[in-house]
Amino acid sequence: MRWAALWLAFCAVSRATVPVAAVRYPSPIELAITPDGLRLYVLCEGTDEVVAYDLPSGAVCRRIAVGRVPKGMMLTPDAKRLYVANSWSDNVSEIDTASLEVVRTLPAGFEPNAVVTDRAQRFLYVANRISNDVSVVDLATGLESKRLLAGRGASYLALSPDGSRVYCTHIYPKITTFRATPESEITVIDAARQMVADRYGLRNAAGVFHIAVSADGRLGMAAEMRPKNLIPLAHVEHGWVIGNSISLFGDDVGGVVQIPIDELDRYYTPPFDIVLTPDKSTAYVSTTGSDSVTVIDVRRLLAFVKTLSPAERSGVANDLSASANYVAARIPVGQGPKGMALAPDGKRLYVANRTGDTISIVETASRRVTGELSLGAPAANEQRRGERLFYKAAFAFHGHFGCANCHIEGTFDGLSWDLEPDGFGKDYVDNRLLEDIADTAPFKWNGSNPNLETECGPRTEKYFYRSESYDGWQLEDLVSFIKSMPLRPNRYRSAELTPAQERGKAIFERTRRKDGKPIPALNQCAVCHSGAHYTDQKLHDVGTGKPTDRSPLIDVPQLTNIALTAPYLHDGSARTLEEIWTVFNPNDTHGVTNDLQKDELNDLIEYLKTL
Repeated sequence: MRWAALWLAFCAVSRATVPVAAVRYPSPIELAITPDGLRLYVLCEGTDEVVAYDLPSGAVCRRIAVGRVPKGMMLTPDAKRLYVANSWSDNVSEIDTASLEVVRTLPAGFEPNAVVTDRAQRFLYVANRISNDVSVVDLATGLESKRLLAGRGASYLALSPDGSRVYCTHIYPKITTFRATPESEITVIDAARQMVADRYGLRNAAGVFHIAVSADGRLGMAAEMRPKNLIPLAHVEHGWVIGNSISLFGDDVGGVVQIPIDELDRYYTPPFDIVLTPDKSTAYVSTTGSDSVTVIDVRRLLAFVKTLSPAERSGVANDLSASANYVAARIPVGQGPKGMALAPDGKRLYVANRTGDTISIVETASRRVTGELSLGAPAANEQRRGERLFYKAAFAFHGHFGCANCHIEGTFDGLSWDLEPDGFGKDYVDNRLLEDIADTAPFKWNGSNPNLETECGPRTEKYFYRSESYDGWQLEDLVSFIKSMPLRPNRYRSAELTPAQERGKAIFERTRRKDGKPIPALNQCAVCHSGAHYTDQKLHDVGTGKPTDRSPLIDVPQLTNIALTAPYLHDGSARTLEEIWTVFNPNDTHGVTNDLQKDELNDLIEYLKTL
């Protein structure tokens, strides 16, 4: 097999790389253009800044420093203010566009991801990805006035043209019963009453991104993925792993209709941003892993939807021939396309290429790239090259998916998968968070992969991609990037533990039961969950095995940022941390918890959130 020779080759040869510690790449993720079409704002999550371009000259006007890892941006209709959601700073930067300076920092929840103002620009709505809610900020006082409960992983927002509704999408699915069909939603907020008015259910959706609403308010479009995680991953050749779709809603379609953008022998993944032309004739969809923009003829799309019976409407999302009825073109752009902006005259579409560190300029009449704006990124080092591979879907059969389809934006997808290497219907696995995993070998829940090179190399090629994938150098780059993924800030940990967290810590570290009897070492929480990552990196039988598991031995997972990654256990069968020790620990084989009261379990959970 070619892997053995390549692996020995790249281990034996050293390559000159740029020192990684000092290198930061712009990673443009969102765009906004002024109504006069003269200025373009580029949000760069990698360098924590907004870059303002003068479009007639193509020159940079100013680089504006904002908070850590900015994710979302909104330019007010009068173009006087620019609001930026700083996901790792948990706040919003307000920029005065005349002076190009940050004039105010506004509060938000945990990991703000997107922002939008109401029509009167009196209130700012902020989607908070980790706290699963939407902050409402009074712009007169600069204070948060309320929080609205959204779905899981609240991420992207859109305001209806009449200002009556705010729509919110979510990148993580709801937590429901074990091995149930994934479900997500579009949360609909009544802007006048500042309350949730409706929730549009999205069946089989997990990973819902940008949303667009037509100028007449009659059509909404949301970009989404539709994972087929309940069947074995062996169905890559048959189009049954991840579907890339658009959810349609509004008066033009009545109800919610999910339509695919894939083809029978080619996939366009994952759909991220959507731009609708003012006349509602065309929609542009950026597909990050496919380095392209899909062009949809909206008139043909609506005509096609009207021909569908109710039964056909419910199943059309799985019809890979359907896209021929409304997809007008695929436009190749730069690497990792994310946010887009349409010029006011509709003649140019600007596309932010996140891993390419450029802005593609698309001429909409010819549907081709005619120019490019550079963000002045340094030469790509091994980690940057690996990041490009992580987001790219070109290696899988028919370009079906890449690493980032399941590890959404470098995180996880909240799903349980049936992976073929373990046998059909065997060893269901919960998707793990990749942050700070470099020193946590072995990998896989059964510990069968001794290192990341094995995890990401031949195993991925043979069982996932069903295609000849990374060569030795590419695998080295990919592993280098994965090992470099940092932990995001822990929102539950402060300089000192709270009384509840202190009590939880005592429970976590206890060596005796409440009746004074000693707890065996291997049944003490702090023994198996030890070290810098709270794992002893060994296999143990903690009594959570199922009849579908080939072995009861489970790799001890790291606990860092565990509050973010529900569901839990090796197969995702525990919906909450509490269920680990109540529903799934009847015989005290996974730590001793049956002598704990409800409030003591709550204390334990509060401590675990700080890890």
